[in-house]
Amino acid sequence: MRESVVEAVLDLAAIVPPGRVLSYGDVAELLEVGGPRLVGRIMSLHGEAAPWWRIIRANGSLPDALMARAVVHYRREGTPLSEPAAAPAKVRMVQARWMPHDEEFAAIERLRRKVSEATDGMGA
Repeated sequence: MRESVVEAVLDLAAIVPPGRVLSYGDVAELLEVGGPRLVGRIMSLHGEAAPWWRIIRANGSLPDALMARAVVHYRREGTPLSEPAAAPAKVRMVQARWMPHDEEFAAIERLRRKVSEATDGMGA
């Protein structure tokens, strides 16, 4: 796993505003790296260095042990949650998915370019 890809994923997680989330696939698409599994692996290994609870599965969940910890952050940040009585909480992706503005897209594009330049000809 290239260091530039790890750094870009963690940097993008840091850009996501409180109360908002992206899926692993969203991150992969924005940075044009690997896919959801790669991003999930990076978050699993290195996520503690970033607001890990903002990068989640496309269905609005995380692994059960992480979800219990993440809910504390979600409530503090006002992240829209679905909390059925008989099931674990999930993020309401339709309401919580982050849609970057132009200046944020510029920052994401800088991250994407750094990854692209670092992995040119090497693969991510």
